[in-house]
Amino acid sequence: MPKMKTKSSAKKRFKLTGTGKIKRKHAFKSHILTKKSKKRKLALTHSTLVHDADKDNVKLQLRLK
Repeated sequence: MPKMKTKSSAKKRFKLTGTGKIKRKHAFKSHILTKKSKKRKLALTHSTLVHDADKDNVKLQLRLK
């Protein structure tokens, strides 16, 4: 039986931390930035963790589960 492949889109969007949590980037930071405040753009720059409700789906896509 062949190996299970990781979803390429998930592979590009998520990273694992050292403790096993899943890190992601914020959306809404790619274009139409002139109307967004400096404070808002700075806040969107920082990465965050995947919410608990979404962890199982992301792990399934990354073939961690």
